[in-house]
Amino acid sequence: MSCVHYRFQSRLAYDSLRFEGLNITAGELKRQIMRSKRLKFCQLKISNAQTDEEYTDDALIPKNTSVIIRRIPAAGLKSSNRRFVGHQAGRWGEPSPRGDPSLLSLEQLLKTENLAEAKASEEDKLKAVMYQSSLCYYSSRAAALLRTSASGGAQGFPAASCWRWMTQTERES
Repeated sequence: MSCVHYRFQSRLAYDSLRFEGLNITAGELKRQIMRSKRLKFCQLKISNAQTDEEYTDDALIPKNTSVIIRRIPAAGLKSSNRRFVGHQAGRWGEPSPRGDPSLLSLEQLLKTENLAEAKASEEDKLKAVMYQSSLCYYSSRAAALLRTSASGGAQGFPAASCWRWMTQTERES
């Protein structure tokens, strides 16, 4: 049994992959690594650890060679590591600019009890759910700040100074 020692660029330790014969193609090595590590939706670049020579898919890699693997996102896929979903510049009470005028505004939606049957955009419904679910944790003054704080920071979230004020007043009461 022959083997190739490989490591991902972000790791320090080498793993081994066993195969039959004197050498293995880079394409077959990629397939076996993706199968063993359960990788999906990425491309792999293989280069020699000593010479930094990059292998093409049909290049032969001799046995007992050390290689470095680099993961590259597959072309055409959207990134899934987004932190902020909402990126509108409007205030809380304004209706969505791309929405239908017959839909409820966010201000009206905040007062609605049954959000599932309310006629509003999904984005506004989610904002209302987030607001209503966090309302019970704050005093009435802090909730008012939370409702009207779209002027600074991320939309719908108070600035850091407001959060400090809210936590300070929560501790005092």
